[in-house]
Amino acid sequence: MSSTLGNAALANLPAHLAGPGYDRAALTAGIVHVGVGGFHRAHQAMYLDRLMNAGTALDWAICGVGVLPGDAKMKQVMDDQDCLYTLVIKHPDGRREGRVIGSIIDYLYAPDDPEAVIEKMAAPEIRIVSLTVTEGGYNFHSVTGEFNADNPDVVSDLAAGAAPRTVFGLVAEALSRRRERGVPPFTVMSCDNIQGNGDVARKMFTAYARLKDAALADWIAANVPFPNSMVDRITPVTTEEDRAAVADEYGLQDAWPVVCEPFEQWVLEDSFSMGRPPYQDAGVQLVDDVEPYELMKLRLLNASHQGMCYFGYLAGYRYAHEVSQDARFAQFLLDYMDREATPTLKPVPGIDLPQYKRTLIERFSNEYVRDTLARLCAESSDRIPKWLLPVIQLNLDNDGEILRSAAIVASWARYDEGTDEQGEPITVVDRLKDTLQAAAAAQHDDALAFVRNPELFGDLAQNQRFVDAYTRALASLHAKGARATIEELTS
Repeated sequence: MSSTLGNAALANLPAHLAGPGYDRAALTAGIVHVGVGGFHRAHQAMYLDRLMNAGTALDWAICGVGVLPGDAKMKQVMDDQDCLYTLVIKHPDGRREGRVIGSIIDYLYAPDDPEAVIEKMAAPEIRIVSLTVTEGGYNFHSVTGEFNADNPDVVSDLAAGAAPRTVFGLVAEALSRRRERGVPPFTVMSCDNIQGNGDVARKMFTAYARLKDAALADWIAANVPFPNSMVDRITPVTTEEDRAAVADEYGLQDAWPVVCEPFEQWVLEDSFSMGRPPYQDAGVQLVDDVEPYELMKLRLLNASHQGMCYFGYLAGYRYAHEVSQDARFAQFLLDYMDREATPTLKPVPGIDLPQYKRTLIERFSNEYVRDTLARLCAESSDRIPKWLLPVIQLNLDNDGEILRSAAIVASWARYDEGTDEQGEPITVVDRLKDTLQAAAAAQHDDALAFVRNPELFGDLAQNQRFVDAYTRALASLHAKGARATIEELTS
């Protein structure tokens, strides 16, 4: 008989399931986190739980915030389970390691009560507002990098007397109240997969504030830290099988457990206005310059995910481990990393790059994580321009290789035609789905139809070297299929 996860269940956890070794009633919130998904709970919340189990950071607990309609489900789960959840690490040998995480103590759903969220952020005890709002959540143009002031939700937030809908509106209003009340500003800590994520956050939040109140924007620019960070842990979407496994293994009904790989990494710029938890004691690497590490991760790990997902899906695979265990596909990824991505990187202190790349293939090959290609293929228009196109542009500028990078773009274009090579329909998940699929449908008549979109690709369709590599790969995908195309690229 299983019990529902919550505070009452903590006293009776099975011996093989660790739980909070601290008094959760003694915790106070020092962080508001926007975007409480699987990754945040497998990463930042886990690091804090680790510190709390060591007897520190008890005044740095997390108040989660949801801003999107889909976050209503998380609100319900968090309320029902006293903000507790099970984190299950899936090791490559099949071993599973579970822990109940207790570092989140409250959850607010902004659409129901934006005022409560604003006042929580404005409270003096909140010293960090952190973010995992996805690559698309920063509302900037993928080519120009400028803030999109025409976003309907932003336009709504900027109307006089409007209740904020966006993270920009909520954070700006909270900072405005702190300024008026003489309360020092919190640090805004981005934990999303964007190059210079703190710098991007600074630019976007300041741009929003300037549209609302120029004096507030000046104050934010002068006083609010936006540290850069690099975060890494493969965290697939929770499945019904994961929920059933938690019930079977631990006797707990957990409506939203989190599963992840053993690997974890967090490199963080040490720039905070009101202090921070002793992250270094939990394994976080605090540095002055995050950029070398984030370029390494975005262009090797994240871009390689794009390198495997479309090709793999078209070929009939459905999981990342199936693709990476295929020797040809693995060689393609290593060739991309060695010959195209690595030349665009800066020196990375303390990292053995060849070993890092080998470890990536091993991580991708962990069959127990069961990371789906569908997850990796989702929201490509927010990912490819940030992770892969900079590699292509730098190599075009420096006479470097682009054969594989261009082929990855072609595989995305072929994927967005909406059927795989077995004739099975593909469900494309992307905010620009209609535009992308219309372009993909036209590319049998116009091979460059997909990449003529300057909003995503800039002027790549005018670069003959890119055009040659891209059209060759696309023609091969149409005529021979994904597997044969990969074999030619690695031969």
